[in-house]
Amino acid sequence: QVQLVESGGGLVQAGGSLRLSCAASGRTLSLYSMGWFRQAPGKEREFVANINRIGSNTYYAESVKGRFTLSRDNAKNTVSLQMISLKPEDTAVYYCAADGPYRFRVSTKEDDYDYWGQGTQVTVSS
Repeated sequence: QVQLVESGGGLVQAGGSLRLSCAASGRTLSLYSMGWFRQAPGKEREFVANINRIGSNTYYAESVKGRFTLSRDNAKNTVSLQMISLKPEDTAVYYCAADGPYRFRVSTKEDDYDYWGQGTQVTVSS
């Protein structure tokens, strides 16, 4: 079983940047496809981005494409989400999630992810 802990959230002005990190423990992260999701107040949790087990393929929601970059360092058991040109509508709690172990799919569906972090708050002021 893998445990996930997010960090890096905070308050930033519109147009600013943040880098979220997700640290894994318990099992090697290379066994899992990883995803980021977010939940804004009063809204359902939504997909943000995912990355395959070796980091060769990423996929982004249209709303963040070109602004967010997802990467992973399996040697350090971490996944990072670099966010630039942030908008007020990016305000949400951001969650990292792991799908696996040993699966090769890379999903946009939260039900496909087995392990979740506790979330980190991102607030973008206008």
